[in-house]
Amino acid sequence: MDEKQEQKFHQMTEEPVSHLIGRLALPCIISMLVTAFYNMADTFFVGMLKSNSATGAVGVVFSLMAIIQAVGFFFGHGSGNFISRELGRQNFEDASNMAATGFFSALGAGLLICVLGQVFLEPLAYLLGSTDTILPYAKAYLRVILFGAPWMTSSLVLNNQLRFQGSAAYAMVGIASGAVLNIGLDPLLIFVFDMGVAGAAWATIISQFVSFCLLLVGCSKGGNLHIHISRVQLKWSYYKMIIKGGLPSLARQGLASVATICLNQAAGPFGDAAIAAMSIVQRIMMFGGSAMIGFGQGFQPVCGFNYGAKLYHRVKEGFWFCVKTSTVFLFAVAAVGFAFAPQLVSLFRDDPDVIAYGAAALRFQCITFCFQGWVVMSNMMLQTIGRTIPATFLAMARQGIFFIPLVWILSASLGMLGVQMTQMVSDILTLACAIPIQMKVLREMSAPPKASA
Repeated sequence: MDEKQEQKFHQMTEEPVSHLIGRLALPCIISMLVTAFYNMADTFFVGMLKSNSATGAVGVVFSLMAIIQAVGFFFGHGSGNFISRELGRQNFEDASNMAATGFFSALGAGLLICVLGQVFLEPLAYLLGSTDTILPYAKAYLRVILFGAPWMTSSLVLNNQLRFQGSAAYAMVGIASGAVLNIGLDPLLIFVFDMGVAGAAWATIISQFVSFCLLLVGCSKGGNLHIHISRVQLKWSYYKMIIKGGLPSLARQGLASVATICLNQAAGPFGDAAIAAMSIVQRIMMFGGSAMIGFGQGFQPVCGFNYGAKLYHRVKEGFWFCVKTSTVFLFAVAAVGFAFAPQLVSLFRDDPDVIAYGAAALRFQCITFCFQGWVVMSNMMLQTIGRTIPATFLAMARQGIFFIPLVWILSASLGMLGVQMTQMVSDILTLACAIPIQMKVLREMSAPPKASA
């Protein structure tokens, strides 16, 4: 262990928990806010094309981007959770091997997505929820996004590995730089170069490539684990740990994509305005929750290091601090979103039907938005400490186990109102499951260790 790594270990296991989480969370919050802002930028600038079909296309392809992100988070969280626990045990050899294995595996998976997506482009666009009027825009956007899949997946791995090593600042520089570039490129490529919706896609993949390069540089600095292909371990033991640590993320992101497809298809009978409205609401809620997720990302390395070092009291202290802080914050954000729902939707598409559909959906989601404080922090903690089954269940619950059947049941019985209120009902059911699951784990961590025979 070199001097920088030893210093990092002492900081992660000895610095006051609330101060440590706050320090690590700040760059994560900035990264998440900027990333959410540039995710909204595509919707905003494409909305200026004055076409509900073009705006709907961004929402349709967003579900494919969620699949790409799911793969990146699977390898990133799977390797990152393992890395943080091994660094807590001061086992740097296995941590370095896992860093390389996770990165190159994600790169290969992204390349596979790119090839298969290009081969089956039109069927994929329909599968994602395109209508006949949205299809031309969706194909133009989708074709370009697929080219960026390899470095989009591997960028997420690098970002998460840096965070789990306690180097959130390096992750922030890489992610935020690409996000700022994307915001600048969007209007340039869409309007100045007259590339339309494809220009938004090119802006996204160019900025993602810049992020990829900067994150790769960050891995060579500050005592972080270096990425070497010679350290790749094509062994079941490593992939088993990636699956254990990454399955909840794959389930959460993968089902989020399926949920978006189901949402688009359920809203489809009510017209392109309904699809555009639900797409806009998704982006707004993502932005609203991004700061909370960034805060939780500051907790994850603290959780992993201290769990690996068997300092369980610090893990629990960090969890309660994050739950209390995030719940208060989300309540305040939800109040603003509820009060100004029509104005927020109109920022992206000044169409009466889109505003009417979107404002109602946004207000329903704001009612239960503060529940995410408990749900997300519980999920993050369970995943980081290696509780794969409960973590995967909670990851699947909100946008899978509950949302997917509910969107069909409620839309069939209540029409568009059912589509608009599905997420709210799903959030209530998810919280009802998350409270007993997390309390059981917290009680187990408080129990005295069993005496050995």
